[in-house]
Amino acid sequence: MIQRTPTRIEARPADNDSASWQQLLSGAITSPTALLERLDLDPRLWLQGAEEGHRLFAIRVPEPYLSRITRGNPQDPLLRQVLPLSEEGVLADGYVSDPLQEVGASETTGLIRKYQSRALLMVTGQCAINCRYCFRRHFPYDEHRLSPLDRDRVIDTLRQDTRINEVIFSGGDPLVASDRLLAAWTAAIGEIPHIRRLRIHTRLPVVIPQRVCDSLLAWLSETRLQTVIVLHINHPAELDLATRLALARLRAAGATLLNQSVILRGVNDNAEVLTELSEALFEAGVMPYYLHAFDPVAGAHHFDVSDDAARALVRTMLASLPGFLVPKLVREIPGKAGKTPIDLFA
Repeated sequence: MIQRTPTRIEARPADNDSASWQQLLSGAITSPTALLERLDLDPRLWLQGAEEGHRLFAIRVPEPYLSRITRGNPQDPLLRQVLPLSEEGVLADGYVSDPLQEVGASETTGLIRKYQSRALLMVTGQCAINCRYCFRRHFPYDEHRLSPLDRDRVIDTLRQDTRINEVIFSGGDPLVASDRLLAAWTAAIGEIPHIRRLRIHTRLPVVIPQRVCDSLLAWLSETRLQTVIVLHINHPAELDLATRLALARLRAAGATLLNQSVILRGVNDNAEVLTELSEALFEAGVMPYYLHAFDPVAGAHHFDVSDDAARALVRTMLASLPGFLVPKLVREIPGKAGKTPIDLFA
């Protein structure tokens, strides 16, 4: 009998062409005082709330994203996504630590199975940026850290279940991991015949465009798997020239680019902004995919937008955009077989 040798997946130091993005990652702002100073915001007005929110969920903002925020404007839509506020400490009814009930959906360490044909792999618990509305802001990443033995178990699980045809790299942000590790995962998954697609959910090409480096493009372009990169862009101001160039490189490597946004009060709860975002995405070679209703995560209730308001925004978009540029308004409901569309005319 032929015995298959377990696939070993090991993380190693990133190569030289990754140093630039790693320096930007390690140099991210991680304190309320530094953030306010960098953006010329009056600490007498903002520091206390920022420190209160920071204690609940730490600040992390890298320079390339920071440079797109307008100095002195506390209502800047990009700043709103990263600035901690005292509201994060308010307990609101219905807002919970695990709104999508992912902790109970783990099949093995690092592998989450919510859907029959897809498996979500928590490659890392780290992110390049800490978005204040993150639905995983309370997720116990330490309990899902992958050891070499866990990695072998993940590959065995994927190999044994022929219903799985797509693997999703998630986290945290999977592109925080080194390209050696990501290439090893991709190669191991690519050896499983029934898996057709690799989907990567990431915000890194937006917040640190330098992450789209030669070593990333090498493993991405070499796999036999169809690759889909799902970006997370909420506002057109996030699409600067460096980001557009990075997205062009990903397309040239053969990746299909989609975007999912979250509707957020004070950021993009405006039909004109969402329309501009769809146009800007398409110009950058990215298809609008989902517009997510807000996940009721504890500490972020101040971002919530009602379903009625969300429906009205998307109906306005339908009147001014071709249908293929209007993202699907959806909600993720734990236990459902997929995203649940929200009826625009209910």
